[in-house]
Amino acid sequence: MKQFFLWAFAAVIGINAGAQQAYDHREAFSPIFYPNTGNQYRSASGQPGPAYWQNVADYNIAVTLNTEQHKVSGEVTLTYTNNSPDELRFLWLQLDQNIYKKDSRASATTTQQGGRWANANYTDGQVIKSITAEVEGKKFTPKYNITDTRMQVWLDEVLKGSGKKAKLVIGYEFVVPQYGTDRMGRLDTKNGTVYEVAQWFPRMCVYDDIQGWNTLPYIGAGEFFLEYGTIEYSVTAPSELIVVGSGELINEKEALTPVQLNRLQEARNSDKTVMLRTEREVTDRSSRPAGGNTTWRFRVENTRDAAWAASKAFVWDAARINLPSGKKALAMSAYPAESIRRNGWQRSTEFVKASIEHYSKMWYEYPYGVAVNVAGIVGGMEYPGIVFCSYESSGADLWGVTDHEFGHIWFPMIVGTNERKYAWMDEGFNTFINGLSTKAFNKGEFAGFSYFRGELNKYLFSKNLDPLFTTPDVAQQEAIGMVAYEKPAVMLSTLRNAVLGPERFDAAFREYIRRWAYKHPTPFDFFRTMENVAGEELGWFWRSWVFTNASLDIALKTVAYEEGKPENGANITLENVGQMVMPVTVLVKESNGKEQRINLPVEVWQRGGTHTFGVHTTSRLREVVVDPDKLLPDMDRKNNKLDGKAF
Repeated sequence: MKQFFLWAFAAVIGINAGAQQAYDHREAFSPIFYPNTGNQYRSASGQPGPAYWQNVADYNIAVTLNTEQHKVSGEVTLTYTNNSPDELRFLWLQLDQNIYKKDSRASATTTQQGGRWANANYTDGQVIKSITAEVEGKKFTPKYNITDTRMQVWLDEVLKGSGKKAKLVIGYEFVVPQYGTDRMGRLDTKNGTVYEVAQWFPRMCVYDDIQGWNTLPYIGAGEFFLEYGTIEYSVTAPSELIVVGSGELINEKEALTPVQLNRLQEARNSDKTVMLRTEREVTDRSSRPAGGNTTWRFRVENTRDAAWAASKAFVWDAARINLPSGKKALAMSAYPAESIRRNGWQRSTEFVKASIEHYSKMWYEYPYGVAVNVAGIVGGMEYPGIVFCSYESSGADLWGVTDHEFGHIWFPMIVGTNERKYAWMDEGFNTFINGLSTKAFNKGEFAGFSYFRGELNKYLFSKNLDPLFTTPDVAQQEAIGMVAYEKPAVMLSTLRNAVLGPERFDAAFREYIRRWAYKHPTPFDFFRTMENVAGEELGWFWRSWVFTNASLDIALKTVAYEEGKPENGANITLENVGQMVMPVTVLVKESNGKEQRINLPVEVWQRGGTHTFGVHTTSRLREVVVDPDKLLPDMDRKNNKLDGKAF
């Protein structure tokens, strides 16, 4: 989901830090951090246990897009594999289109509050036309109940565990909302409507070893938590439309013209962007196959979701993505003519390619054959293999939103965290890796760009800001940019640069992604993995960053020479004014030009809030500076430095 930093920043700027509580070293270094021990499902080391299980949801979907009514209608065949040890007498599904109904929980809460996820207009939601079921070879018409954005389907035959399957066939339809909580919708352009379609079929709720059925309703800010499987789907639409979607197009010859087929093959062998359909060709009917309708067929494996977009207004281009294993994928962009401007969407495929190649090399290889960026009404939203970004973006903003949305392929599309509960593990982890990719792109072309100005720490650690461990629908809307995006990104940057160092951090972070690829980690699985791989107990770190609003303020209290003589050395006293603890670097500059860096471990705060250490000096001190590289999120840097005149 796009980072709305300006909005969040403007709202949070009025928050005052407030008075600090006294530092308590016993609380900071409490010996017990984890609420439970490891078990057969989740190891104490942070990796999946020997009996870890996960259910599978495979979908075969066929829908038709009616452009006159803006309606999607069709049928999904859902095959659900119960790998749990439990017998299931009912299934829970998500009907996220119901968020757009006038009587939805979101309409009573999120829409009334206004903001990004508010619905401008209402629809009838996901209209269920029919349901049939099959378990153990027995077919029946099940009873079902719909509660807001969830549907419970009761089974006539119990679904046993250990790999038994149930099949549901559901007929349904819905109207594509004009603005769908900034995750989908319709954009009218001079050459036609751009449809961005997501949350478009009934999807299984996750059943896991942590909670059983995960049935939090879809209200707006909280995103998604889904099972993995294979999704095959077809979209039938008027032939003049271009359709792009998650996964690979498996009927290219039926959906494309001979010219487009040749250009597509050229793009597969080109590191430069190749036009599949030019701006001039958008209004040329011969750029599409003849006939009333065309069916586009897609397939994506090992995925938790799928989305698609369609328009007769699309300019369409592509280029090759080079992956570390030697495999190739395809970067694509689909956008209306209005998006072509200076540093506009004609650079999108360049951005997509660079972003995915960086993350694949740095962390884990991109798993899908195609990566599509779509320009439309959605400001920024991610799905497996396809993202929606604002048609108005250009330059640094277009790079930023494209890179951010494709970073979500790693979190949460590959590492399948529960976005509806833990936005910081999704948006925050992604924002962190975005910072590294932006520095790497095109020799830092956009590295200096930031939505923020001035000192950020006082906003990130305000006493009024929700802790990271807050459900996104519970966090204050105006501050979610800080809570879900920026603070967890700063947390990981601090852990990497000031605590573990890049080598140990990167190794642990890569291992976390590898261990939990296509699985469902909890926050504690992440904590345990980082600690076990890096070789550091970090309860003191997670406790203050994730669960509290603790802040860091290390003050340089006094500098005193032994017996008043510089040649005898100096004693330096630091004070922890806040509640957070961190290792500290102190830079000592002598008047004769000599410099020393003293790296103090976090353990200096184990017995209290002050620490005094000696430094060998040969001349009067010119300056002493705490955190000279500004790696720590210090709330008050004014007390971080003393010059020689002060002692």
